[in-house]
Amino acid sequence: MTYRNEIRPWAIYRCVPDCENECVYRFRTRSDADAYASILRQGGGVFLVMFDQPQPQSVQG
Repeated sequence: MTYRNEIRPWAIYRCVPDCENECVYRFRTRSDADAYASILRQGGGVFLVMFDQPQPQSVQG
Protein backbone atom coordinates (compact mmCIF):
# COMPACT_ATOMS: atom_id res chain seq x y z
CA MET A 1 0.00 0.00 0.00
CA THR A 2 1.43 3.37 -0.96
CA TYR A 3 1.90 6.21 1.49
CA ARG A 4 -0.96 8.10 -0.13
CA ASN A 5 -3.32 5.19 0.56
CA GLU A 6 -2.03 4.88 4.12
CA ILE A 7 -3.06 8.44 4.97
CA ARG A 8 -6.49 7.82 3.41
CA PRO A 9 -7.71 4.72 5.26
CA TRP A 10 -11.44 5.14 4.54
CA ALA A 11 -12.45 3.70 1.18
CA ILE A 12 -15.69 3.49 -0.81
CA TYR A 13 -16.19 0.20 -2.60
CA ARG A 14 -18.71 -0.42 -5.38
CA CYS A 15 -20.42 -3.80 -5.03
CA VAL A 16 -20.89 -5.47 -8.39
CA PRO A 17 -22.76 -8.72 -9.10
CA ASP A 18 -19.70 -10.85 -9.88
CA CYS A 19 -18.32 -10.29 -6.34
CA GLU A 20 -15.43 -8.22 -7.66
CA ASN A 21 -15.72 -5.16 -5.46
CA GLU A 22 -13.76 -2.17 -6.69
CA CYS A 23 -12.39 0.78 -4.76
CA VAL A 24 -13.97 3.97 -6.05
CA TYR A 25 -12.25 6.58 -3.89
CA ARG A 26 -10.30 6.97 -0.64
CA PHE A 27 -10.72 9.55 2.15
CA ARG A 28 -8.94 10.65 5.32
CA THR A 29 -12.10 10.80 7.43
CA ARG A 30 -15.15 8.58 7.65
CA SER A 31 -17.53 11.54 7.55
CA ASP A 32 -16.13 12.58 4.16
CA ALA A 33 -16.46 9.03 2.86
CA ASP A 34 -20.05 8.73 4.12
CA ALA A 35 -21.04 12.02 2.51
CA TYR A 36 -19.56 11.05 -0.85
CA ALA A 37 -21.11 7.57 -0.68
CA SER A 38 -24.56 9.07 -0.11
CA ILE A 39 -24.13 11.14 -3.29
CA LEU A 40 -23.07 8.04 -5.23
CA ARG A 41 -26.06 6.06 -3.93
CA GLN A 42 -28.47 8.66 -5.36
CA GLY A 43 -27.37 7.60 -8.84
CA GLY A 44 -28.08 3.96 -8.06
CA GLY A 45 -25.87 1.06 -7.12
CA VAL A 46 -24.54 -0.37 -3.90
CA PHE A 47 -21.59 1.35 -2.25
CA LEU A 48 -19.90 0.42 1.04
CA VAL A 49 -17.68 2.56 3.23
CA MET A 50 -14.90 0.51 4.81
CA PHE A 51 -11.79 1.09 6.89
CA ASP A 52 -8.90 -0.25 4.84
CA GLN A 53 -5.97 -1.07 7.12
CA PRO A 54 -2.57 -1.35 5.52
CA GLN A 55 -1.23 -4.90 5.41
CA PRO A 56 2.01 -5.45 7.32
CA GLN A 57 4.92 -6.01 5.00
CA SER A 58 7.30 -8.83 5.74
CA VAL A 59 10.95 -7.99 6.21
CA GLN A 60 13.24 -9.93 3.93
CA GLY A 61 16.76 -10.32 5.10
